[in-house]
Amino acid sequence: MADLIEVTGAEGPVAEVRLARPEKKNAVTLEMLDALTAAGEALAAAPGLRAVVLTGAGGEFCAGIDTGTLMAMAGQLDALKAEVLDLPEGETANRFQKPAKVWRDLPVPVIAAIEGVCFGAGMQIALGCDFRIAAPGARLSIMEARWGLIPDMGLSLSLPRLMPMDRALELILTARVLSGTEAAEAGLVTRVADDPLAAARALADEFAGQSPDAVRAGKALATAVWGGASAAEGLKLEAVLQARIMGAPNQVETVMARMGKRAPVYR
Repeated sequence: MADLIEVTGAEGPVAEVRLARPEKKNAVTLEMLDALTAAGEALAAAPGLRAVVLTGAGGEFCAGIDTGTLMAMAGQLDALKAEVLDLPEGETANRFQKPAKVWRDLPVPVIAAIEGVCFGAGMQIALGCDFRIAAPGARLSIMEARWGLIPDMGLSLSLPRLMPMDRALELILTARVLSGTEAAEAGLVTRVADDPLAAARALADEFAGQSPDAVRAGKALATAVWGGASAAEGLKLEAVLQARIMGAPNQVETVMARMGKRAPVYR
């Protein structure tokens, strides 16, 4: 399983997670989905982590669910339906939703660097990240409609934060393939870059240079507010998070470093 997902820099400050099945354009199997979830959960416990870059090997992000895996699941529909519907006590996401939701739950920013294809499951995994930087010529699609299905890997958490319902529904129902440039115009990706991986690494380094307390609190606030928190809940969370970091060592170090015109040294 470890060979399907490669993780480097897990000790921080910036980790890279790579889908590593280039001979299949990183099409995901069940084992690969489980490995991706495990990688995200392990990184969540890394104290020195400041940001994560998620990418694919071989110049492709992810071609979606492997067709062999899809056909095998079709022969076990009763077991599959039970697995996605009957969650263990305390769980809110099933096996297929976790590989996308794990990046939303990670306390640090996650940036997807998208080259080549980003279809179906790959698109939903990328949408689970906080940022998506795509090559202009990348090809992206919410592709499940081509198989007579709907997207079910956490899209309900990610897409409402990015675009109006009518535009999202059009993509869900048509499985239209967009270029990276078109996806940026539609709001599916944050921006385009000729070298998405280099751009993602540069953004991750920028995050890593900020106070880790402020970065984590900023993500927590944005995730809650764009995730549907009420006005009262958002205002309360702002105050709680600010009170937690105000006057703490990393916030004081930020001020002292800025006043002293030097690079901060964070804990």
